[in-house]
Amino acid sequence: MSTTRIAVVTGAAQGLGRAIALRLADDGLDVVVADLASKSTQLDQIASEITAKGRKALSVITDVTDDEQVKNLVQQAVSVLGGIDVMVANAGICPTAPLLDLNIQEFDQVLSVNLKGVLSCYVHAARAMVAQNRGGRLIGASSCAGKRGAYGSAAYSSSKFGVRALTQTAAIEFAKYDITANAYAPGPIDTPMHTDALEKLKASKEFQSDVTMIDILKAMSFSRPLIERLGTPQEVAGLVSFIASKDSSYITGQTISVDGGMSFD
Repeated sequence: MSTTRIAVVTGAAQGLGRAIALRLADDGLDVVVADLASKSTQLDQIASEITAKGRKALSVITDVTDDEQVKNLVQQAVSVLGGIDVMVANAGICPTAPLLDLNIQEFDQVLSVNLKGVLSCYVHAARAMVAQNRGGRLIGASSCAGKRGAYGSAAYSSSKFGVRALTQTAAIEFAKYDITANAYAPGPIDTPMHTDALEKLKASKEFQSDVTMIDILKAMSFSRPLIERLGTPQEVAGLVSFIASKDSSYITGQTISVDGGMSFD
């Protein structure tokens, strides 16, 4: 029987998810990568990169807002690769809008992806982990915006605060199965999602076109990072690597910041 651990990473086609999937492969895990159909080419590319590292890889088209698709994702990990030991519920979106301009349908969509998607990932992964009887790691994507609300982030912050609560609840309920649940809370990271959010904010009437992300963070009532630069996806992946490892076995229910010192717990 193989002792190789198996990870599932959602939102894996680019940005943080891509970096996390590659890091877990470097750590010796076989990896199932999942993302939307519109990103299938990128998804297949990262699966090829994982295979080139000597690990097994599987790409599965998955919309995390559809619970049945998430259920299928976990089933594919179990049936094709042999199980699931780590679930990284990374998929997310980050639209911004002041409360007076907030579209309720957009609010619902953000929560559907960022919070309900994590719920589906946690629940279906945990069911498989319980059946396997070998423990596991549930890891969710929160944010610095999940520790403090900010201008224009009503939907995003609500979803990321929710991930913290969901992660704490999962930690309580699944501890008896040797399953830990933790979340990572990135600050400003150099990813396509960050770039898109910055461009949208630059285009709004609230900011000048030459504004930097540090300027925007200040205007949104966030603290400036003590390390005054954008973080890298690899720095976030390093944290996730540790949470996913056996060395993190006495850590559960935590949301750990990787934000250059924007916040202190």
